[in-house]
Amino acid sequence: MPSSGAVQPREPGPMVSVSTALCRVLNQVEAVGSEFVSLQESLGRIISSDVFAEAPFPPFRASTKDGYAVVAADGPGTYPVVGHVPAGHPADYVQTSGQATYITTGAPLPDGADAVVMVEDTIPEGDKVKINTTVSPGTDVRPIGSDLEAGALILERGRRLDAVELGMLATAGVSQVEVYRKPKITVLSTGDELCAPWDVPKYGQIRDSNHITLSRMAMAMGADSIGGTKIAPDNTVELQNELLSSLTDRDMLITSGGVSMGEHDLLPSLLQELGAELHTERVLMKPGKPFTFATVDRQDNSRVTLIFSLPGNPASALVTFLLFVVPALRKMQGRKPVRLPRIGVTIIEDLRRDPLRPEFHRVALTWDQGLHDGAGGYCAKSTGLQKSSRLMSMLDADALVEIPPGNGAVSKGSVLQAVDLRRL
Repeated sequence: MPSSGAVQPREPGPMVSVSTALCRVLNQVEAVGSEFVSLQESLGRIISSDVFAEAPFPPFRASTKDGYAVVAADGPGTYPVVGHVPAGHPADYVQTSGQATYITTGAPLPDGADAVVMVEDTIPEGDKVKINTTVSPGTDVRPIGSDLEAGALILERGRRLDAVELGMLATAGVSQVEVYRKPKITVLSTGDELCAPWDVPKYGQIRDSNHITLSRMAMAMGADSIGGTKIAPDNTVELQNELLSSLTDRDMLITSGGVSMGEHDLLPSLLQELGAELHTERVLMKPGKPFTFATVDRQDNSRVTLIFSLPGNPASALVTFLLFVVPALRKMQGRKPVRLPRIGVTIIEDLRRDPLRPEFHRVALTWDQGLHDGAGGYCAKSTGLQKSSRLMSMLDADALVEIPPGNGAVSKGSVLQAVDLRRL
């Protein structure tokens, strides 16, 4: 039930590691259902069932060159040209030994012919052609099913449909594709200090960047963002009303702000009042310690809504989104692998460490063939000042380098693990 008064202060749950928090998230994630869409509308969607070739491709023996279809055993010599076979126009006769057929690339071989002599190895002589070379059966002929055999697996479930994938489906004659449904999400920013990007901030206010950053990144990953730009004030009743409306028929709610330790950080307590189960409230990481993850049952008990309450500072919000929300979205849509890949990178400058928390430092990557005795490897360069409020640190970031906690700095030339962000 909506609250009518102040939220009682509460102690946050214990701090957990990043790996523990991510496991708790993924344990609560279920795949959304599937739907059929047309091939033309499927770009960027995630395929929800394996696709197999119903017929071989090519479905006929095709020439790979412009030249002359021949019987290979005839060998060099001068032969009558009995027909012309351009692509798309099969011969209506059977070719026999001692004959040649002019043929273009991609055209079907006449029955009886078993090889192609490319035009460079021939000399036309009126209605005849001189063959100047010896070929073997199958020379410059693409056999039936050489690209795809009937029954071959074309695309595996969980694969994102980009341009090449759509081309493969078109090749196989697939016009309707079964894909995972787009997860329905709502993004909600909180805080009296925020105003919409198109408004003029009052003194003490800043424009909200979190909503458009987080919602568009989720949409780029296949989610369907419901509702426009929403900013909830630091007011118990209004914030709870926004939460109630945002939780209706949603697969996921993403909030930013209101999860720290101040008296205006109302979200965790309000979520509990709404019946949500809080699985994680603090994570041992920098930035993003006050990350909160919760679930709430839908009214029809069909499934739970995932609630990700991210810190308000833009860089913190985006780092926690990448580490926790992205894997959840991938699992919901059946993408493989669920977790973003990690790679080893060589840092090219000393990087300071936090005494207690691992830090996810934003870096740009370049390839250096001279690393690792000529085997090559990635170099990581810091994107600059790493303040949690500085969204600029994410602008050119290719990866998040995990700097282990400790005293002093990690020295230039050290190899560290990094979360690769280049293929979200």
